[in-house]
Amino acid sequence: MNQGNRAYNFNAGPSALPLAVLEKAQQELLDFRGTGMSVMELSHRGDVYEEVHNQAIARLKDLLSISDDYEVLFVQGGGSMQFSMVPMNFLQPGKTAAYIMTGAWSEKAFGEAKLFGEPYHAASSKDSNYRYIPKLEDIKFQESDAYVHLTSNNTIFGTQWREFPDTGSVPLIADMSSDILSKPIDVNQFAMIYAGAQKNLGPSGVTVVILRKDLLEKANTNIPTMLQYGIYAKNNSLYNTPPTFGIYLLGEVLNWVQETGGLAELTKRNEEKAKLIYDAIDASNGFYYGHAEPESRSLMNITFRVKDEALEKQFLAEAKKEGFVGLNGHRSVGGCRASAYNAVPYEACKALSQFMVQFQAKHS
Repeated sequence: MNQGNRAYNFNAGPSALPLAVLEKAQQELLDFRGTGMSVMELSHRGDVYEEVHNQAIARLKDLLSISDDYEVLFVQGGGSMQFSMVPMNFLQPGKTAAYIMTGAWSEKAFGEAKLFGEPYHAASSKDSNYRYIPKLEDIKFQESDAYVHLTSNNTIFGTQWREFPDTGSVPLIADMSSDILSKPIDVNQFAMIYAGAQKNLGPSGVTVVILRKDLLEKANTNIPTMLQYGIYAKNNSLYNTPPTFGIYLLGEVLNWVQETGGLAELTKRNEEKAKLIYDAIDASNGFYYGHAEPESRSLMNITFRVKDEALEKQFLAEAKKEGFVGLNGHRSVGGCRASAYNAVPYEACKALSQFMVQFQAKHS
């Protein structure tokens, strides 16, 4: 184990947070900005917290170049709550919803939509156990679509969209929980983006929603108050007590991104980190092999197997002893998974790559 007593954290989520952010939070924990209180103790109606809240929104708008055509909301309930809120708000009677199926989270989102309307599969890679992202030309939409939904990165299967479909006048909604802020995106291509914070944005407990105002105007209001996007927008996400500490940390993570050099620098770092591990897989002559097809590989979640099941168990056991945390693959895929989110340092990925090479040399 390196980095003092810090683990090599490859957890899929909640995941690594920037050390600088944790250290700042530690310093400010008991006395936030001279208040004599922790940020967790501040009133969410007070000026000090309101500045924290608005600063987080402003930083996200700056980093993603979000125009005034969009609302930025902080919602609780994780990405899973969004699986329900999206159809409750936008799947009108007589309309359909196109879901592009690329993994477990797409399946869960689709299952929730079935409770409220008529979703269908516009494309799917389930036939291969979600090894690839469907080609754009294979995605089939319907004229009755209220929206199109996709999951931009698939944590369990290790696949990620390289480019997104052009849905024309039909709103495109994306679950970006596991790769938001990992690379530049054109927000204007989407009517809505949502993301649980616990991968790249901060701790668990807060979900970011980026919602175009013209879609918001069409939202259903005949649903419970706390499930209406309009309530969050009208009240600056302060209708009820928000997860104040999570939003504070989210704002500090965004500040860290800005100080690091923004999305261009993070993209470079993420590509370099992922390459270290993929190179170890590709150069192993089959000792390691990936789950995702090469053209669909994720920079965030690197999924792979060891050629022999007994060796795979030994690999994971030895890796754990060496201080690597969270390398077990999801039960639906098995094997190994290294989640190299923004805050996972280059050194951790280099150490894992070197461990993989050394393990292979011992057991080939």
